[in-house]
Amino acid sequence: MDVDTRLLRYFVVVAEEGNLTRAAERLFVAQPALTKQIKQLESRLGVRLFTRSRAGMALTEPGRSLAERVPAVLAEWERALRETRTAASQAECVLRVGFMASAANEATQHIVAEFARRRPGWRVEMRQAAWSNPTAGLADGDVDVALLRLPFPGQAGLRVEVLLTEPRWVALPTTHPFAARDLIPFRELWDEPFVAAPPESGRWREYWLATDEREGHPPRIGAVTDQPDDWLSAIANGYGIALAPESAARFYARPGVTYRPVSGVSPSRVGVAWAPGNDGNPVVQDFVRCCLESRPPGRTA
Repeated sequence: MDVDTRLLRYFVVVAEEGNLTRAAERLFVAQPALTKQIKQLESRLGVRLFTRSRAGMALTEPGRSLAERVPAVLAEWERALRETRTAASQAECVLRVGFMASAANEATQHIVAEFARRRPGWRVEMRQAAWSNPTAGLADGDVDVALLRLPFPGQAGLRVEVLLTEPRWVALPTTHPFAARDLIPFRELWDEPFVAAPPESGRWREYWLATDEREGHPPRIGAVTDQPDDWLSAIANGYGIALAPESAARFYARPGVTYRPVSGVSPSRVGVAWAPGNDGNPVVQDFVRCCLESRPPGRTA
């Protein structure tokens, strides 16, 4: 019987929290998606792991037995996976760097060039991730280090250094009445349909819908997309608008889409992230140093 390690990770967090809502927030996933994953694990194991009530999620006897053993199993598996992939990348002299959208903006090329200078013979392999994978493969060990938009799922369990901060703007259909305005208060966008990331991206999706800055006003979802091209098409075709970093106006310019500054919403941050197990990896740490030295002056926070 095969069990996805992701299901086990979700199980551990629910067991620790004893509450689906808190566990979903900690995992940066939607609560219905988390409930589905727990039921799937129970179905695969053929046992009931939790007793559900208004008070929360209480472990059954089989659930307690599993909870005692799973953390060590996951830790060992993650260590073995990381060491195997690290050995493979070192043998090939390849550093795998995950990234979202425009990575570290214009600084990305400088980072890669400086790393090549520091590590002759090494190559940086940039791997772009879909928005449904906001850690860009870092959580699964598919990459060694990542350039990410903050916040992202599992951020508390990783090392993160902020590289730059930039305002969040809004991407609008060029035909939208607000497209000609110089500055748009976010409050005036609350009732607009938004193009959103998939629900499984959890808190990352909520951040780009700015749900914490709506004073309880729920967002309207006009379309759900997982890739920049689909996101741009949905906006250009009038299915909705979307918050975006200021740099999107440079990196994702497209006919039919207009970018405008927004007031009343917090800025976006980009960080370099890596697993604690790579604190002693000299190649990863060289890349991190290249990132820190390439930070634009006065744009971090």
